[in-house]
Amino acid sequence: MECANLDECVQNWESIAGEYKTLENVNKEYLAKVEEVSDLQGQCVKQVSHQKYRLNFIAKSLKKLEKEDRQDIVQRLWKDINTRRQQLSDIEQSLPKPNGSYLKIILGNVNVSILNKEDKFRYKDEYEKFKLVLSIIGFFLSLMNLLTKRRALELTFLFLLVWYYCTLTIRESILKVNGSKIKGWWRVHHFISTVASAVLLVWPNSETWFIFRPQFMIFNVLISKYNVLFLLNTRIAEFLILTFINIYRCSSIIPVFIPTRSSVSTKSFGRTS
Repeated sequence: MECANLDECVQNWESIAGEYKTLENVNKEYLAKVEEVSDLQGQCVKQVSHQKYRLNFIAKSLKKLEKEDRQDIVQRLWKDINTRRQQLSDIEQSLPKPNGSYLKIILGNVNVSILNKEDKFRYKDEYEKFKLVLSIIGFFLSLMNLLTKRRALELTFLFLLVWYYCTLTIRESILKVNGSKIKGWWRVHHFISTVASAVLLVWPNSETWFIFRPQFMIFNVLISKYNVLFLLNTRIAEFLILTFINIYRCSSIIPVFIPTRSSVSTKSFGRTS
């Protein structure tokens, strides 16, 4: 909305000048809190490292004392040590973690730790969306390459594969830093796929390529189709579960079955007293 006259402009300026002073105070408080949080994070990291060091020292000593008569005390200590290790692992989920070697090579020492649980979930969701969208694009590109023989289209598809797998390895490394339980073999598979796609990208237009090309494109059509169906099924299942939870959130305790790739976990949602 524009000002009708100069006096109104001056009045609006004086108004936002007062608001800016409030903003400055809030920003100063924010920066102080950020500094305080950074100091607390450093203290927590040191304390966790100290706890781990002491636990390892006690564990080594217990291994030498396993033949002691007081086995009940030894067993109790082992149980307490394992419990404490799990507690420390839970605490570490809320603290910044060092990047792995791969991320250090790609990104340097940039901190990629996500400390907020909602942000972690959102990043994981974006990762799944990325795979779904690129699988759909890959399906149509591989199908077009199967039906036609255009070098530009082939190179576009192969470049997409290199970029896709390279991006996946980076995103999965970030997820791993933030506590994701992505299997090692799954990540290794994507590293190998990145290299293989790069080799195919520079493969010359030779007789061996024309022999290999049809089978390769058929494989990509099938694997892309499977990925799209699997990812769509997963997202539909997540949507139905969230809808179910929202409908019955205020009801008495109910079992909610959440399917995952490897197992089915059960969680209870209900009203707290």
